[in-house]
Amino acid sequence: MTRPATSSRSPATEAKASPAGFLRGALAAMLLATVLLAGCASTPGSDSPEENDRRRAAELNTQLGREYMTRGQYEIAMEKLKRAVASDDDYAPAHTMLAVLYETLGEDQNAGRHFEAAVRAAPDNGDVNNNYGAFLCRTGKPERVDRYFLAALEDPFYQTPQVAMANAGSCAVQRGDFQQGETYLRQSLAYDPNFPDALFSLAALNYEQGELMRARAFLQRYDGVAEMSAESLLLGYRIETGLNNPEGARSYQLELMQQFPNAPEAAELQQRGRTTG
Repeated sequence: MTRPATSSRSPATEAKASPAGFLRGALAAMLLATVLLAGCASTPGSDSPEENDRRRAAELNTQLGREYMTRGQYEIAMEKLKRAVASDDDYAPAHTMLAVLYETLGEDQNAGRHFEAAVRAAPDNGDVNNNYGAFLCRTGKPERVDRYFLAALEDPFYQTPQVAMANAGSCAVQRGDFQQGETYLRQSLAYDPNFPDALFSLAALNYEQGELMRARAFLQRYDGVAEMSAESLLLGYRIETGLNNPEGARSYQLELMQQFPNAPEAAELQQRGRTTG
């Protein structure tokens, strides 16, 4: 499963303001907007040959639009995806891909319009509901979105319930509901005990709440199933510093500097060293 970046905001940048800022920034960056065309599979049209032709045209143009997007040819992708929607306005994958393209281009209003259209076209589809809920969180609208994540779970064909629950947990934390956030994140792990996003989010959440030993345990589990990122190395540094383990903190710091020397997280630790030096 791909894990595209969903926020240009740096968790380390927010960390300078407060630990809570670090947590919300880190969890926001982990929100998933994975677009699974298989999960947004075509729904059967009517028996009308004309409508079936329109659906096939929409499917073809959506696939072409997706391919052009992956190549970075956004103008051509936009043309193909608009043709897909024009061919069949009830084809959810076309609206989903068009929404992702608009969001990539920074046009959140148009993106939201097409995410909503996808939900109208396929209100029971798990991927469609998860994608819209995650979009609302990414664009600073985390209130009352739980229903979209929970609706995703009601789809018997939805293959990644751990994703929806991890997103729901991250979104709850963004709106300041840490207790509900932890409940959702633990539900994500109930579906998949090794789901990296939920493990990282629980590590960050426990760090925020001062449960440093638990935070360390979740981060160690994350390290066992995923590549350590600049965000997770910074979190490890903070946890070990809080546990008064300078050797462990130094180990995370060195790894961060070696693997991500140009990352904002590395710059923050360098600045901190100059300040305390």
